[in-house]
Amino acid sequence: MIFLRRDVLHLPAGAAALVISGIARAQSSYPTRPIRLIVPFPPGGAFDTIGRPWAEQMKSRLGTFVIENIGGGGGSVGAAQAARARPDGYTLLLGGATTHITEALLKNRPQYDALKDLEPISGIAITAFALAVHPSVPANDLKQLIGYAKANPGKLAYGSAGTGSLNHLTGEAFKLRVGLPDLIHVPYRGAGPAIADILAGQVPMIVPAMTNLVLELHQAGKLKILAVTHGMRLAAAPELPTAAEQGFDLVTPNFVGVFAPAETPRAIIDQVARANLALLADAEYRQLLISGTFEPHGGMNPAAYRHYVESELARWTPIVATLGLKID
Repeated sequence: MIFLRRDVLHLPAGAAALVISGIARAQSSYPTRPIRLIVPFPPGGAFDTIGRPWAEQMKSRLGTFVIENIGGGGGSVGAAQAARARPDGYTLLLGGATTHITEALLKNRPQYDALKDLEPISGIAITAFALAVHPSVPANDLKQLIGYAKANPGKLAYGSAGTGSLNHLTGEAFKLRVGLPDLIHVPYRGAGPAIADILAGQVPMIVPAMTNLVLELHQAGKLKILAVTHGMRLAAAPELPTAAEQGFDLVTPNFVGVFAPAETPRAIIDQVARANLALLADAEYRQLLISGTFEPHGGMNPAAYRHYVESELARWTPIVATLGLKID
């Protein structure tokens, strides 16, 4: 039987003490079995690239993690499963801007309440997005891409990690700000399938989160990264210009962190946060993130991370309103 805090308040004093004592003992030994980490995208994208090394590194600090990739809905399908999971600390979500902004701002009938049903624990990294094209597209920067698209209306399409994903929002914001209403959106179930299709020439442009894979494909000439949507150039790829440098106000960082189902005991939330903060303080792990094109995003306790998530939702609210985008 699972007792929530409100249930304990209605028990007789002796019984309540026994329940509280039992909960305390269970939490003090947490975890006693592997923890399920839901990654809400298929293998091959930024979330998976961050999640697997993170889970491996957390073994010595917290315990064994089992990765479960649940793609679909721009991250919403996996996040909804995490939100409905038993709040005992044995299901966590690798969530972020994509899983929260989609549900909070883009849906009339959300599958979960991003702030009420998922408890922010701690940040891990921030990723930038890339505006990348197939080598056959005659453009080497954003101005050339815009010129090509305007000269060939309706012929250029871009793939994203799914409808409502931050990749999608970044693509739509780009369309709006440069005046390309004919740039067609092609949603996938994650960045991995979109990358496979651009390599096969099935889609001429994609908006993936930056990963080592995306960077390596660019360096090998298999796709061309025209810009990254960070506020500054990436430490791992300083040769890549930002969209802002090219005269376009397009800065769309995607935060990635750890979340738990609501009602997960505070002691467990704090324990996971402490383990993650210890990992983010490790110089070798921070360098691993940086070399993977990610920016470490630690240093916040659960309360501070909740405040950060709320501030990002507030930042995106007017942008989404301007786009006029709804996905249901």
